Amino acid sequence: MEIKSKKLLNLNYRHREKKMDKKKEFFFFCLITVFFLTSTHLFSQAGRGKARLSGKVIDESRNPVIQAKITLQFLDEERITRETKTDKKGKWRIAGLGSGQCLITVLAEGFMPYNKTIKVSQIEINPSLNIILKKLEEQIIEKAPGIELFEKGNQLFREEKFEEALDYYKQFLEKNLELHPVHFSLGNCYKEMGDVEHALKEYQLVLDKANVEEEKDKKLKAETLAAIGECYLKKENMDIAQNYFKQSLELSPEDEILAYNVGEIYFVHQKMLEAIEYYKLASQIKPEWSDPFYKLGLVFLNKTDYVLAEENLKRFLELEPDSERSASVRNILEYLEKIKK
Repeated sequence: MEIKSKKLLNLNYRHREKKMDKKKEFFFFCLITVFFLTSTHLFSQAGRGKARLSGKVIDESRNPVIQAKITLQFLDEERITRETKTDKKGKWRIAGLGSGQCLITVLAEGFMPYNKTIKVSQIEINPSLNIILKKLEEQIIEKAPGIELFEKGNQLFREEKFEEALDYYKQFLEKNLELHPVHFSLGNCYKEMGDVEHALKEYQLVLDKANVEEEKDKKLKAETLAAIGECYLKKENMDIAQNYFKQSLELSPEDEILAYNVGEIYFVHQKMLEAIEYYKLASQIKPEWSDPFYKLGLVFLNKTDYVLAEENLKRFLELEPDSERSASVRNILEYLEKIKK
């Protein structure tokens, strides 16, 4: 909060008290907002309620992915599952959700499966989820023997049966020793199981075998470096984690998605200063992309830096003026205007 100027000191006591009450009220509002954005367990009725999630699925060329299957599985005892598909614009929506953690899985023919754990809130409007799918290598899709083993491994991974998924990935790898990207899938399984050391060994195999002269391997290596960084973040070794994240971006400096995802990793681990760094990088690489500005607004709101929060949220509205997130952002901006007065 800015220190009051001398002119403001001339205001009567009641006016000052009222203004401070407004600021305290907004500060409390921000804390509540951030709490519901970052808490891991809210309410018990995870699969039933008033919340809704929506978003868009696109490919790496920003084209909509049509008829992608969206599955939400709440990670409470009931394991409630909800499903839908994207429309011709790649958009999807699921309503009637309760609060809690859930695993979102996106499947589309010809693309790598997408998995992410997210938090659903009935208190705040949930952010729109803009999901970018990466294409599977044609070599794996059409030519590799035992492709059904790889697909079964993907299915089991989505079901969080990581040990079983490992077995199928290993069987597939035995038939296709030259397909080093499979080690990335193995590493992801170990990482989700909490076996960081085995995950690091698998990721290292990807780095050893990837040919950075080929664009597809260059991107895979960059993603692998980021995954290694996440492993070290889980080990609470911030310096080494940061080093791998930087290597990842040095290898693919124009990849705004990679920069944003590193920001997301830090955000999930509540490392806000680091999250800001990478959200900013993503916004600089692709200034017309709204997501980094939205997240920057939330982070600065959390830090009670209302000037930068307002700046980034206004930029977000310029880029995304008509969405569910936009309505929530307008409410926040209106409140920021009130406490200025």
